[in-house]
Formats: sequence, C-alpha cells, structure tokens
Amino acid sequence: MELGHVAKFLQGKTILVTGATGFLAKVFIEEILRHQPNVNKLYLLMRAPDEKAATQRLNVEVISTKLFRVLRENWGSGFDPFISSKLIAVAGDTSSENLGIKDSILREEMWKEIDIIVNVAATTNFSERYDVALGINTFGAFNLLNFGKKCDKIKLFLHVSTAYVCGEQTGMIFEKSFYMSDTLRKTNNLNILDEKTLVEEKLDKLRHQCISDEAITTTMRELGLKRAKLNGWPNTYVFTKAMGEMLLGNFKGDIPLVIIRPTIISSTYKHPFPGWIESIRTMDTIIVKYGMGALTTFLASPSSTCDVTPVDMVVNAMIVAMEAHYANHQYSCETIYHVSSSFRNPMKYSDLVKFMHCYFTKNPCTDRNGQRVKVNKLKVFDKADRFFLYMQLKYVLPLKVLYFMNILSCHLFNNVYTKLDRKVKSIIRLAKFYKPYVFFAGIFDDTNLDTLQRFAEERGVDVAEFNFDSKSIDWEDYFMNTHISGLLKHGVRS
Repeated sequence: MELGHVAKFLQGKTILVTGATGFLAKVFIEEILRHQPNVNKLYLLMRAPDEKAATQRLNVEVISTKLFRVLRENWGSGFDPFISSKLIAVAGDTSSENLGIKDSILREEMWKEIDIIVNVAATTNFSERYDVALGINTFGAFNLLNFGKKCDKIKLFLHVSTAYVCGEQTGMIFEKSFYMSDTLRKTNNLNILDEKTLVEEKLDKLRHQCISDEAITTTMRELGLKRAKLNGWPNTYVFTKAMGEMLLGNFKGDIPLVIIRPTIISSTYKHPFPGWIESIRTMDTIIVKYGMGALTTFLASPSSTCDVTPVDMVVNAMIVAMEAHYANHQYSCETIYHVSSSFRNPMKYSDLVKFMHCYFTKNPCTDRNGQRVKVNKLKVFDKADRFFLYMQLKYVLPLKVLYFMNILSCHLFNNVYTKLDRKVKSIIRLAKFYKPYVFFAGIFDDTNLDTLQRFAEERGVDVAEFNFDSKSIDWEDYFMNTHISGLLKHGVRS
C-alpha cells in the first residue's frame, strides 16, 4: 500500500490530547507522528502554570524519552523543527472550567481547529484522595466534553477508561455502557453531584479544623475508599473512572463517543521497538520485587486470568477506532471497546509465576553489593487467612520466641522487629492492594473489538502495523524475551 487508510485519515487532522506526559499518551503521540508526519498538529494539555513551563515538561518528560528514538533517527537534524511544528504544549488542567487555559486567543484557536479529542488524563492511584480522583477522573472528563462542544469541527471524542470499571464481577463481562445513578450494588442510587458536594463539604470542615495537610490527605483517601466500597467498587480509581463514563454517556449530545477500556497495560509488543515501558506499573511491582528477592510469597489465585495488553496494541485499537468512527455514520453513537486478552488468549497467574521464576533463574538480578540474587519459586496462597498466618509464623513469631528466650536484647529485638515489621506490612499491603485483581473471576467480552478488527481488515488497514489482536501474542515468548527485560531496562530506575 502506498498510504494506508489510517495514515490517510490522520493527514491534516488536529487532535487535542490530555494526559500527554503519561505512559499511554506518549506511545499514542509517537505513533501518530511516526505514521503520519502530515498530521496538522497535536495540542497537548499538561498541568503547568504557563506556556513556558508546559513546553519544558513536553521536552523533558515526553520528547527526550527513549520512546522517540526511532523518530529521532528517522528525522536526523530535522527532528526538533518537525516536533516543534506538530506538538503544541498547552498549559492547563482538566479539573478546571475551560481546561484552565488562560490564554483566550489560544482557546479560540483550539475551538476553531480541533477535529478529535483524546482523553487519556487520569490519576491511576487506587487509593488517591477522593477530591483529586473525582476532579480528574470524573469531572475532568466532563469538563473536557464541555470544551469539545465549543469546537466547531469536532467529529469524535475518544475517552480512555479501564476494563476494571466492572468492579469484581464474575463470568462474561460485556462492553456495556453505564447509566447515570448506576451502582454495582443495586441497593444504592448514585448521585454524582452529591458526591462532589460531599467532598467539598468534607474539605471545608477539615480546613476549618486547622489540621495538617497530611491528615487531610489521609482522611480524603479514606473517604474515597469508603464511597467506592459503599457503591460496589473495590477502590477509588475504578469508582471515579466509572462515574466519568456516566457523565460522558449522559451529556455527550451529538458528539460520537468512543470509550476504550484496556486491561493491565504492559510494555510495547513491537512498535516503535519491543519492551519499552515507563516506570513500574501494576503487576510489574510483583515482578521486580520477586526478581530482587524481596518477595517470596504472595496472595493470589493461580487459576485467575492475568489479563494483559501491550501498550502499542491499546494505541493501535485507539487509532483504528478513531478512523472507523470518524469516517462512518453507523459508528456515530457511544461505543465501548474492551482491549483485553482474557477471552481470546487467556494467561493465568500461574503462568506469570512460571515465567518470572524461569526468567530470573536464567537472568538473575544483582543486589547493591553486586551479588547475584537467587530466587526460589514464588509461594502463592489462594486463601487470605492462610497467607496472613504464614506471614506471622515465618517472620514475626520466630523473633518473639527468641526475645522471650532472652537470646535477643530488647534494643536488638526492637531494631530488627521494626525493620521486619515494615517488610511484612509492605508485603501485606501489596497483597491487599492487588487482591481484587489477582482473584478476578471475570472474562472480558470483546465482540466490539473483534468487529473493529474485521472492519479494519475490510478497509485495507495494515494489520501488521496496527495490530491489536491478542491471539497473535505468545505469552511465554513475550514475557521471557520482551516484557521483563524491557521492564528492568526502561522501567526500573537506578
């Protein structure tokens, strides 16, 4: 093909991207520029006090990353002029009206030019402060939609959510929309405006009490978890993302809405090169701690599906969905895509444990003293009570016995116990943190995504360049030869 349908579609388009300094958005930006250098421009919204600070963030946190290595090599000395002509850093904040863009001339220019809005902005902290998560994940999406309604040429709003807005459902989970007031506990009715009022009143009350910022943060985190669990979600992140979807679906008006729900996002599968990842993400904490010898036991169900999708496959699905929905009136409603692997190419947590052990046995990490770290097979408990009993017996009880036998002095006992207590608490926190996902009993239906795949093939889209078919992944090969080595090279900072 001289120029694929997707590349043709991107030519001359102006796209607003939020969350531009995040992992997923960076891969999205790089892929757009690599496939279609004649895209008109990408407005990149990022939190910053002014344009100068936003541009600095763009250069330091996005353009200078190794992800852009291929583009930089392709353009040579023309790379910097090319980037400056295509990427426009916009200082703002999705949690504010008009996205916090103070420059009225820039706002007017954006409203005249923007064809597509891609919302990737999110706080992914499971236990984020409720006011922060609500401001970004819920009302941030709503503010962006309202901004989009002022754009003269807008044809599509693409929103990245998460497959785990389903909570802890079991069985087949379909690509269905939320309705306003939906909760996962059907006994409750959810009023999103009431949630906002609750947060504002709670914050006012806390500030009048003149307590520390740290205490306010703790209280707001606890409030988020409490509200999430009351309505049936396991944590603040997925709860606020679900409410964001509700607002978009209810108030989208005539703007076609595409919601992408990826599962656990991992390193690049192939493009721009295999194994790129930024920071330690979700399951990668388990992998790294195990490889460094800091994790020898864990709480999980070995038979549960570990639903992973490489980041470039998520981006490919986003871009092909943009082309499909922009060009076809039959797609002009709200459509949801599960970008997942559990239905067509499932991998179990027992597989992950096997891959980890095999990789680090062959490629051991080194500790701070330069010594190789020997790993044993991870001991996995599928019952919480057994896990917590094991932790007490293995770590805490032996110390107490030695103390009562007068083998350890009080000072030495307290010193060792404090260090050990931190390690035990860390492992227990990690286990509780991931419990809803390592015991997850749902399978994500991807009928819409499969339809999109067939639509792309019929349109002549280059499936090698824009692959998002999870069936093409050999999980053992990917983890052994791409993901874990990429994680240690790019994700783990020395």
